[in-house]
Amino acid sequence: MAPKMTHGMTPQDLDRIAGAVAEAERTTAGEIFCVLAPEVSDYRETPLVWAAATALVLPAAALFAGFRPEMLTRLFGGWSIGHASALDGAILSALSTYIALQVVVFVVAALVVSMPPVRRALTPASLKAARVKRAAMEQFLGHGLHVTRDRTGVLIFAALAEHRVEVIADEGIYKAAPNTVWDDVVADLVGGLKAGRIADGFVAAVGRAGAILAEHVPPRGDDRNELPDGLTILPKR
Repeated sequence: MAPKMTHGMTPQDLDRIAGAVAEAERTTAGEIFCVLAPEVSDYRETPLVWAAATALVLPAAALFAGFRPEMLTRLFGGWSIGHASALDGAILSALSTYIALQVVVFVVAALVVSMPPVRRALTPASLKAARVKRAAMEQFLGHGLHVTRDRTGVLIFAALAEHRVEVIADEGIYKAAPNTVWDDVVADLVGGLKAGRIADGFVAAVGRAGAILAEHVPPRGDDRNELPDGLTILPKR
């Protein structure tokens, strides 16, 4: 029987990541924790915002282009109003048609933008970045990386749908190592993700993080493993 795949990774891949973390931590007093998120948010506001904007802009643009609401009435066989005393009725009919058109445009746009590929493509990059950073910080705090013995926890976080990576090091690391060294950790993980080799990306990033930690936070005789070594995979939103 073929091994069960988890987001493109086999149990052997997960074992490789856990092994890489364990190996890296043998050379340092730091703690490395890895998290993979299929998607950090459902971005429910994106379809609503795009649908509202489209419903406001598209019918208005049609009016400027020469479209008139009564055209729809005539198109579907409605009666036209020719008497001057019926002007109020004509205005009401035009407004009703315009509002109905806005509703239809809103519903159609919301349904289209709700499709995951479209929703992700139309969600602003700044919003994705903020949601990924928040999700990463929630994992950092939720798993207690901020309460390790010497505040030397490092989180390696990847969000697949958003195509974003976060590396968060606690204050004990930031005091010892310059912030720029983590750029290489990010690059290693991103390289693996771009190539579709998630496990390879994490193994490379863990190895790089371990080398940084070994240089700036050497091991002590009474070190103990404070965090799980395996990859934590979050449920899909």
